[in-house]
Amino acid sequence: MTPIRLAVAAALVATGTVTASAEPLARQLFGAQARPTQGASEPVGSYARGCAAGLVALPETGPTWQAMRLSRNRFWGQPELVSYLEDLSSFAARLPGWQGLYIGDMSQPRGGPMTGGHASHQIGLDADIWMLPATRLDLSQKQREKISSISIRTEDQTRVNGNWTPQHAALLQAAASDPRVERVFVSAAAKLAMCATATRADTPWLQKIRPIYGHNEHFHVRLKCPAGSNLCQTQTPTVAELSKGGNGCDDTLTWWVTTYLEELRHPPKRPKKPGPVPKTAKTYVMSDLPVQCRNVLSAP
Repeated sequence: MTPIRLAVAAALVATGTVTASAEPLARQLFGAQARPTQGASEPVGSYARGCAAGLVALPETGPTWQAMRLSRNRFWGQPELVSYLEDLSSFAARLPGWQGLYIGDMSQPRGGPMTGGHASHQIGLDADIWMLPATRLDLSQKQREKISSISIRTEDQTRVNGNWTPQHAALLQAAASDPRVERVFVSAAAKLAMCATATRADTPWLQKIRPIYGHNEHFHVRLKCPAGSNLCQTQTPTVAELSKGGNGCDDTLTWWVTTYLEELRHPPKRPKKPGPVPKTAKTYVMSDLPVQCRNVLSAP
């Protein structure tokens, strides 16, 4: 174990986070890093099991954006992500009633599993964008800790509410239309609203809009692995992607507001699968991550 890992591990044992005989959780080790590594940027591993070298910070405030919840220190990303957010916020600033974007969580300084809140965001290519229109860009750090976003769907999760506007639809379309984007995750209600007015010409970008639980107060943008990033694992294609032509406005979408919601209300009784419980970002240790992540953690 390197000196930096020994120091972090000792601190975690002292605070009772882990026992002396246990291997420290990867999320605690990466969450303890305050600065990125020096040198070239490199995403390592997958969006939900990896780390990142050479990340850069999104400036706290720009001409068309503000980074939120600064105390979390999660405003780091690959240079491609920072450039993308700057471009998308510039588009948002041209929408009626918007001055730009409020940017939520990106990645930790060295990526990796987070101390809480996300399964992905581990390689510097994911970012959360608030649904709250950025009507002012002079919020103080204290204000950015207290202000909250808005929900764009009804409480029963089946449709959009009065907060949803044509500007939200235009922003999501712009977000997904960028060739750098792999997927955009958002509440199923938002995609249903967009599918209601979709045409065949909308298929290429609308296919990238993916329904997911939650994501009613923000949408989640995921970029493709940058060219030449040999350690970055690309997103596994879905059946819809492989079929070439679908836009996701089908039974796979309605499932989210029918069967899925019913299972949330009345969880079916399923027998426990034999064998070990699958690991997640909350339980990963360093041996669960790509071997290069050890170098990322210990690098200057």
